[in-house]
Amino acid sequence: MPKNMLSRARNRSLTKQHKFAVAGVAALGTAAIALSAVPGNADTVTTGSPATAAQVAKVATQDATPVNVKGSVTDRAAAQSVKLDAIAAQQKAADQAAAKQRSDAAAKKAADAAAKKAAQERAAKQSANRSAQRPQMQDVAAKTYANNLDGWIRQSLDIMHSKGIPGSYNGLYRNIMRESSGNPMAINNWDINAINGIPSKGLLQVIQPTFNTYHVPGTSWNIYDPVANITAACNYAAHRYGSMDNVNSAY
Repeated sequence: MPKNMLSRARNRSLTKQHKFAVAGVAALGTAAIALSAVPGNADTVTTGSPATAAQVAKVATQDATPVNVKGSVTDRAAAQSVKLDAIAAQQKAADQAAAKQRSDAAAKKAADAAAKKAAQERAAKQSANRSAQRPQMQDVAAKTYANNLDGWIRQSLDIMHSKGIPGSYNGLYRNIMRESSGNPMAINNWDINAINGIPSKGLLQVIQPTFNTYHVPGTSWNIYDPVANITAACNYAAHRYGSMDNVNSAY
């Protein structure tokens, strides 16, 4: 072979080898790049093996999932705010209940105090009335009365006046004479009261139930007692007619 032809053949051979070498280096670089792009886990693609569609999709999904850090913080803040509002509402309700309880207790205390004061005032008034009546009753007891119709009427009038029972001497005398003619032991055995088993008795002809109801303290419980009979009858007449002075017939 001529010298220049041998030289051209050598050049073509070197050029083809160079091409194979360059192609091999390129292939190794591509494999290295593919290996470094796959995560190092159980789904890692084996060097030199092509990745499957499922592996590629999984990697893409993992990398594409966004993490909403701002939203998470906002949600936690909102939940905390709701919790604080609920606590504040409960505290407010408890404060209102406590305030109402204190108000009710104060009102009850004031009412109790008012009731106690009213009771004390009533007791003081009753005591004053009893004190005022006591000397009058003592004066009546200290007096001496004749044991006759005049004495009985006068003693009854003094007791009646000490008890606030109205009546006059003339009113009592007039009714006594009409009812019993002045006989303290008189008894009616024929009228409707007698038929009913409760005959009228004494100076002013009082039946037993009326005498018991209108009996005046400080006098005898004997319906035939002249003073007790007169004062009980006058007490009854005061309640029903205003005074024995207003009675002019059977009563």
